[in-house]
Amino acid sequence: MSIRWRIKNVMRRGRPQKTSRSAWIQAAVELLGEDGIDGVSVEALARQLGVTKGGFYGHFEDRAALLNAILEAWEKTGTQSIIDSVDAIHGKHGDRTEALWDRATRDGIAPELAIRDWARRDDDARAVVERVDRRRMAYLRQLFGELGFEGVDLEARCLLFYSLLIGDHFIVADHRRLSRKRVLARSRELLRC
Repeated sequence: MSIRWRIKNVMRRGRPQKTSRSAWIQAAVELLGEDGIDGVSVEALARQLGVTKGGFYGHFEDRAALLNAILEAWEKTGTQSIIDSVDAIHGKHGDRTEALWDRATRDGIAPELAIRDWARRDDDARAVVERVDRRRMAYLRQLFGELGFEGVDLEARCLLFYSLLIGDHFIVADHRRLSRKRVLARSRELLRC
């Protein structure tokens, strides 16, 4: 459920407008995914949330503080929360790699791609992306290691899985008569063989 839907619903019910810190961050993440880092401004967020800019400064010192909060939220929800939910699965180890894929792609990847683009130009964002990539690769090593892979085969599978997860969104290949969904599913199967 998007922040826009919730804000509109609250406004329809005539409740007083109180925008939480987390609502500002969630709206900023959505805006980042839509318009990139340059589109994230206090004015644009206030318009999106249907509030004045003054409420922003009750939660953040400035735009830089918001940008740091975006990175923290992305690191937590885009990495640790996903890992925690996958770790809670009891079953075959291969089920966990499938769950990881499904969970990582469930909410869309637009903010992820926007943060990676931002990291090409910003040292703080780059440091967070590097930390996230190290953590995600370590987790993939754990999952694929549990499937019995080791050495270069382990590292290659982790890299291929992660590359497919991120890179799939940049590729607009024609798969002849096959659906993209089927080709992706088979690609993931091949990584576990």
